[in-house]
Amino acid sequence: MAKFKVIISNPETKKSNFVEIEGTRAVPLIGRKLGETIDGAVVGLSGQKLQITGGSDKDGFPMRPNIHGGVRAAVVLSEGVGFKPPQIGERKRKTIRGNTITEDIVQINMKIVKAPEKAEKKEKPKKLEKKEKEEKTETKKKKSEKTSKKTAEKTGGKSTEETAQTA
Repeated sequence: MAKFKVIISNPETKKSNFVEIEGTRAVPLIGRKLGETIDGAVVGLSGQKLQITGGSDKDGFPMRPNIHGGVRAAVVLSEGVGFKPPQIGERKRKTIRGNTITEDIVQINMKIVKAPEKAEKKEKPKKLEKKEKEEKTETKKKKSEKTSKKTAEKTGGKSTEETAQTA
Protein backbone atom coordinates (compact mmCIF):
# COMPACT_ATOMS: atom_id res chain seq x y z
CA MET A 1 0.00 0.00 0.00
CA ALA A 2 1.02 3.58 -0.60
CA LYS A 3 2.35 5.81 2.13
CA PHE A 4 2.66 9.57 1.53
CA LYS A 5 4.16 12.43 3.50
CA VAL A 6 1.99 15.41 2.60
CA ILE A 7 3.27 18.93 3.24
CA ILE A 8 0.45 21.48 3.16
CA SER A 9 1.48 25.13 2.96
CA ASN A 10 -0.78 28.06 3.71
CA PRO A 11 0.14 31.12 1.61
CA GLU A 12 -1.77 33.50 3.91
CA THR A 13 0.08 32.58 7.12
CA LYS A 14 3.32 31.50 5.39
CA LYS A 15 3.36 28.29 7.45
CA SER A 16 3.18 24.63 6.53
CA ASN A 17 1.78 21.49 8.13
CA PHE A 18 2.90 17.90 7.82
CA VAL A 19 0.42 15.01 7.46
CA GLU A 20 1.25 11.37 6.92
CA ILE A 21 -1.27 9.34 4.93
CA GLU A 22 -1.21 5.62 4.29
CA GLY A 23 -3.44 2.74 3.30
CA THR A 24 -6.95 3.43 2.10
CA ARG A 25 -6.66 7.16 2.88
CA ALA A 26 -3.85 7.44 0.29
CA VAL A 27 -5.78 5.82 -2.57
CA PRO A 28 -7.63 9.03 -3.67
CA LEU A 29 -4.26 10.71 -4.36
CA ILE A 30 -2.92 8.00 -6.69
CA GLY A 31 -3.34 9.00 -10.32
CA ARG A 32 -3.63 12.73 -9.57
CA LYS A 33 -1.43 15.17 -11.49
CA LEU A 34 0.52 18.27 -10.53
CA GLY A 35 -1.68 21.37 -10.62
CA GLU A 36 -4.92 19.52 -9.85
CA THR A 37 -7.18 20.85 -7.12
CA ILE A 38 -8.56 18.34 -4.63
CA ASP A 39 -10.84 18.43 -1.63
CA GLY A 40 -9.06 18.89 1.70
CA ALA A 41 -11.03 16.07 3.31
CA VAL A 42 -8.61 13.64 1.67
CA VAL A 43 -5.85 14.81 4.02
CA GLY A 44 -8.08 15.71 6.98
CA LEU A 45 -8.77 19.38 6.21
CA SER A 46 -12.46 19.42 5.44
CA GLY A 47 -13.90 22.54 3.84
CA GLN A 48 -10.63 23.48 2.12
CA LYS A 49 -9.40 23.12 -1.45
CA LEU A 50 -5.79 22.04 -2.00
CA GLN A 51 -3.64 22.27 -5.11
CA ILE A 52 -0.90 19.71 -5.76
CA THR A 53 2.30 21.68 -6.38
CA GLY A 54 5.04 19.06 -6.38
CA GLY A 55 6.62 16.06 -4.77
CA SER A 56 9.46 13.57 -4.91
CA ASP A 57 9.85 9.81 -5.21
CA LYS A 58 11.46 7.25 -2.92
CA ASP A 59 14.95 8.07 -4.25
CA GLY A 60 14.53 11.84 -4.00
CA PHE A 61 13.91 12.64 -7.66
CA PRO A 62 11.52 15.61 -7.98
CA MET A 63 8.26 15.60 -9.90
CA ARG A 64 8.21 17.89 -12.94
CA PRO A 65 4.93 19.20 -14.43
CA ASN A 66 5.92 18.92 -18.10
CA ILE A 67 6.89 15.20 -18.00
CA HIS A 68 3.70 13.21 -18.53
CA GLY A 69 2.92 10.03 -16.61
CA GLY A 70 4.40 8.57 -13.47
CA VAL A 71 7.69 7.50 -15.03
CA ARG A 72 11.23 8.37 -14.14
CA ALA A 73 13.11 9.89 -17.07
CA ALA A 74 16.55 11.32 -17.85
CA VAL A 75 15.90 14.60 -19.62
CA VAL A 76 18.10 17.48 -20.79
CA LEU A 77 17.13 20.50 -18.69
CA SER A 78 18.09 24.13 -18.99
CA GLU A 79 16.19 25.44 -15.93
CA GLY A 80 13.25 24.82 -13.60
CA VAL A 81 12.35 21.99 -11.27
CA GLY A 82 15.26 19.56 -10.87
CA PHE A 83 18.03 21.81 -12.21
CA LYS A 84 19.28 25.29 -11.34
CA PRO A 85 22.02 26.20 -13.85
CA PRO A 86 25.13 27.82 -12.36
CA GLN A 87 25.76 29.64 -15.65
CA ILE A 88 23.33 31.23 -18.08
CA GLY A 89 22.49 28.89 -20.95
CA GLU A 90 23.93 25.76 -19.34
CA ARG A 91 22.05 22.52 -20.00
CA LYS A 92 22.42 19.17 -18.30
CA ARG A 93 20.87 15.71 -18.38
CA LYS A 94 19.06 15.09 -15.10
CA THR A 95 16.79 12.31 -13.85
CA ILE A 96 13.35 13.47 -12.80
CA ARG A 97 9.90 12.01 -12.12
CA GLY A 98 6.73 12.58 -14.18
CA ASN A 99 3.74 14.67 -13.12
CA THR A 100 1.43 11.82 -11.98
CA ILE A 101 1.33 10.52 -8.40
CA THR A 102 2.12 6.80 -8.20
CA GLU A 103 2.94 4.42 -5.36
CA ASP A 104 6.66 5.26 -5.81
CA ILE A 105 6.05 8.85 -4.70
CA VAL A 106 6.91 9.47 -1.05
CA GLN A 107 6.42 13.20 -0.56
CA ILE A 108 3.61 15.36 -1.94
CA ASN A 109 3.60 19.14 -1.68
CA MET A 110 0.27 20.99 -1.62
CA LYS A 111 -0.95 24.51 -0.99
CA ILE A 112 -4.27 25.79 0.29
CA VAL A 113 -6.19 27.44 -2.53
CA LYS A 114 -9.50 28.06 -0.74
CA ALA A 115 -9.67 28.28 3.03
CA PRO A 116 -12.91 27.56 4.87
CA GLU A 117 -15.17 30.58 5.15
CA LYS A 118 -15.26 32.08 8.62
CA ALA A 119 -18.48 32.64 10.51
CA GLU A 120 -20.24 35.85 9.59
CA LYS A 121 -19.42 38.91 11.65
CA LYS A 122 -21.86 39.80 14.36
CA GLU A 123 -23.89 42.85 13.45
CA LYS A 124 -23.14 45.97 15.44
CA PRO A 125 -25.95 48.12 16.78
CA LYS A 126 -26.87 50.95 14.39
CA LYS A 127 -25.88 53.62 16.90
CA LEU A 128 -22.29 52.34 16.99
CA GLU A 129 -22.12 52.17 13.20
CA LYS A 130 -23.26 55.81 12.91
CA LYS A 131 -20.65 56.93 15.46
CA GLU A 132 -17.89 55.11 13.54
CA LYS A 133 -18.94 56.75 10.27
CA GLU A 134 -18.97 60.19 11.90
CA GLU A 135 -15.51 59.63 13.36
CA LYS A 136 -14.15 58.61 9.95
CA THR A 137 -15.54 61.72 8.25
CA GLU A 138 -14.12 63.97 11.00
CA THR A 139 -10.64 62.47 10.61
CA LYS A 140 -10.81 62.95 6.83
CA LYS A 141 -11.76 66.63 7.32
CA LYS A 142 -8.86 67.17 9.72
CA LYS A 143 -6.40 65.60 7.28
CA SER A 144 -7.61 67.75 4.40
CA GLU A 145 -7.29 70.91 6.55
CA LYS A 146 -3.72 70.02 7.47
CA THR A 147 -2.71 69.38 3.87
CA SER A 148 -4.27 72.66 2.65
CA LYS A 149 -2.41 74.62 5.34
CA LYS A 150 0.87 72.92 4.43
CA THR A 151 0.47 73.71 0.74
CA ALA A 152 -0.35 77.32 1.59
CA GLU A 153 2.83 77.57 3.69
CA LYS A 154 4.92 76.15 0.86
CA THR A 155 3.49 78.51 -1.74
CA GLY A 156 3.66 81.51 0.57
CA GLY A 157 0.00 82.38 0.07
CA LYS A 158 -3.03 82.10 2.25
CA SER A 159 -4.97 78.87 2.60
CA THR A 160 -8.38 78.57 0.97
CA GLU A 161 -10.09 78.91 4.34
CA GLU A 162 -8.31 82.16 5.15
CA THR A 163 -9.16 83.72 1.78
CA ALA A 164 -12.81 82.72 2.16
CA GLN A 165 -12.98 84.39 5.59
CA THR A 166 -11.39 87.67 4.43
CA ALA A 167 -13.58 88.01 1.36
